[in-house]
Amino acid sequence: MTVTGTVHGTARLLCWAGADRAGERAARASVAGALRAGTAVPPAVAGPVRGAVVVTAPERALADLAAAPVRQVAAGGPRPLALLLPGQGSQHEGMAAGLYRAEPVFRAAVDEVLQEWGAEGEAIRADWLGTGAGRGIPVDDGRRSQPLLFAVGHGLGRLLLSWGVVPAEVLGHSAGEVAAAALAGVFTPAQAAALVRDRVRAAAAVPPGGMLAVAASPGELGPYLSGQVAVAAVNAARRTMLAGPRAELAAVAARLARDGLRVRPVAATLPFHSPAMEPAAAAVERSFAARPGPARFPVRSGYTGRLLSAAEAGSARFWARQLTDPVRFGPALAALLEGGDRLLVECGPGRVLSSLAARQPAVQGGGSAVLSLLPGDRPDRVAVLEAAAALWLEGHHPAPGRLPGAVA
Repeated sequence: MTVTGTVHGTARLLCWAGADRAGERAARASVAGALRAGTAVPPAVAGPVRGAVVVTAPERALADLAAAPVRQVAAGGPRPLALLLPGQGSQHEGMAAGLYRAEPVFRAAVDEVLQEWGAEGEAIRADWLGTGAGRGIPVDDGRRSQPLLFAVGHGLGRLLLSWGVVPAEVLGHSAGEVAAAALAGVFTPAQAAALVRDRVRAAAAVPPGGMLAVAASPGELGPYLSGQVAVAAVNAARRTMLAGPRAELAAVAARLARDGLRVRPVAATLPFHSPAMEPAAAAVERSFAARPGPARFPVRSGYTGRLLSAAEAGSARFWARQLTDPVRFGPALAALLEGGDRLLVECGPGRVLSSLAARQPAVQGGGSAVLSLLPGDRPDRVAVLEAAAALWLEGHHPAPGRLPGAVA
């Protein structure tokens, strides 16, 4: 019989386990007794029958505990974790700001990245947290979205690693591939930040553009492509993105809408993954100076669908061409899931990648599942503790002693 409790701000994570259902009930009763007495619960030793709950109000603690779910860890063990790191389009105002203020490990990882930008990093942080004297650069501008998405994804990944959770694989979408490589140790945080910084600065010279999400296949969209408008991403079945210069993209969008296709603008001010980004790609290729190291765990490329090779990791052209080449996240995720059932964890703000992953047959069939660390519909710290609870129920061991404010 094992129980544990973790306090995080006003939210409290309670986990317990037993060797069988009777042991789980006894462990739950022990938790209830500790709550009534106001005493600490014992540290956890894993068992196969598990329960967990995140308590957000002390007066509801006993009721929440009584209603908490129980899960039997699969005989073959938990599904391996695959981390998904998002790119442009997932950003929103104030994303992960609550976690930055509440979670030291996350905050330190974000600060480590932003300090590589010097004074510019301070401005990025002020815009993000709203601590500046006035409004700076909007979050959808690549000069803000790209550094912040990298910092947040890197910080969330580092938070998971600090719990003792090790992924079987990581996959990034667009700029998320740099964060995935840094998390795996291919790049140091400084090298990855320099690559993102060089991309952002090179892209700033590109004329304004945008991106569109279209409910169609790449083949269906071929007749609509003109000028520098191109397929920017293949995200899932009939989930394709286009990108290009502003006027050209607007004309294509009008034609698509006129023909009855569903079109949605993506939060981007530049034509990422289109020929219009060629000058920026050339500049990034010239400036690339990273010396990659061996990956601690596999990185799957969202461009090739294959595991990142040592040659690709050290190739200036490979990383530079990501500004112009289409993202093939859907096929890459399908290739990842061919390796067996996975618990997919989105390490970023919102549910953009989770919604795409949910369209995969392996997820729809129930063999694999999806978890969002910061879904955006509840406080950051509550969402993160709920993710830890889900990992515990799955059979993983997010070490309670390493979680924020652990109660021994």
